[in-house]
Amino acid sequence: MKQIYLDYNATSPVRPEVLEVMLPFYKEQFGNPSSVHWAGRAVSGALEKAREQVAALINASPAEIVFLSCGSEGDNMAIKGTLGALKDKGNHIITTAVEHPAVLETCEALEKEGYDVTFLPVDKNGTLDLADLEKAITDKTVLISVMWANNETGNIYPIEEIGKIARKYKIRFHTDAVQSVGKVPVDVQKANVDLLVISGHKIGAPKGVGAIYIRRGTRMTTFMHGGHQERNRRAGTQNVAGIVGLGKACEMAAAELDDYYKRVRALRDRLEDGVLSQVPDIKLNGTPDREQRLPNTLNVSFAYIEGESLLLNLDMFGIAASSGSACTSGSLEPSHVMGAMCVEVTLAHSSTRFSLGPESTAEEVDKVLEVLPATVQRLREMSPLYNCGKTAEDCETCETVRRI
Repeated sequence: MKQIYLDYNATSPVRPEVLEVMLPFYKEQFGNPSSVHWAGRAVSGALEKAREQVAALINASPAEIVFLSCGSEGDNMAIKGTLGALKDKGNHIITTAVEHPAVLETCEALEKEGYDVTFLPVDKNGTLDLADLEKAITDKTVLISVMWANNETGNIYPIEEIGKIARKYKIRFHTDAVQSVGKVPVDVQKANVDLLVISGHKIGAPKGVGAIYIRRGTRMTTFMHGGHQERNRRAGTQNVAGIVGLGKACEMAAAELDDYYKRVRALRDRLEDGVLSQVPDIKLNGTPDREQRLPNTLNVSFAYIEGESLLLNLDMFGIAASSGSACTSGSLEPSHVMGAMCVEVTLAHSSTRFSLGPESTAEEVDKVLEVLPATVQRLREMSPLYNCGKTAEDCETCETVRRI
């Protein structure tokens, strides 16, 4: 049975070209880049080349790139490091209700410590009203943190406009761009971003490596103590092989960006058109404007069934998809993103995310469209909510479904 992987927003396979450049740094070029002898010098140059490759992808200077272990570390570093440096100026953070847990839970923890946090709402399509953002700003606001694109719905947020607002009020601006880099153009200069986070395993590099862009002149307190690596920004011996892999992945992403967008967007649209036309009683989660969603992401709720049941049945056909964020999949509660969009609970539980990648093909999409409608119908026929015999007036769930 052919396996079909449609969960690229959770992670992606390491690309062969990336693995090839990494391998020497596990064996022949094993030195610590901080060492002054020949073994250290042999790898320190590779580290700086990777820094240049990452910087080029987002239009930054190499000196503004700091290597980390993952996107979650980067988000924590950006938020806590900013608050530590600006504690004399204020204690107010503005973020959104649909952020990745690395931002959301960090802000919730800081709230318990006495910080003031505004969680901006979104509408039923998951979009932000920038008027709400500007109204939330006070003389104590020191940080705005808004993701570049949502990992569940694929919604792309108006980062350039938010950057302009942040500049207008002289507020630090951080964005989690983990899902955006390599999929859509990301330019830190054009967007007026001060802090931007990247994760390697989302773009064909290995897990356990990431980077943060810190605009030149941006003050931050040290997030991790213990050494002078990364220009005193982040202690710890660098993961040289992973960093070299990240650099190569960024170089490839920059070269392939236009082709990726056109080809993967066409596949996503093919899947979306097929699902919407072949499966009744469904709800698209996210903005209906496809231009304002990541080109690889489709999130749909299927009325009357549980998302987990659908995923297990698709898995029997070798199809891997997701019920939402991989970082929240262990919870029995509906996704916080669906909750913020006021998606009815039973529909939120059935939300299913299909996220495509560079290796996805039209044949795989067509196979999903062959399997999915019959699978949904079979599960519905087993559901007590489906054809329950009640009228819409008697059954709140049925009424909700009829409003899709």
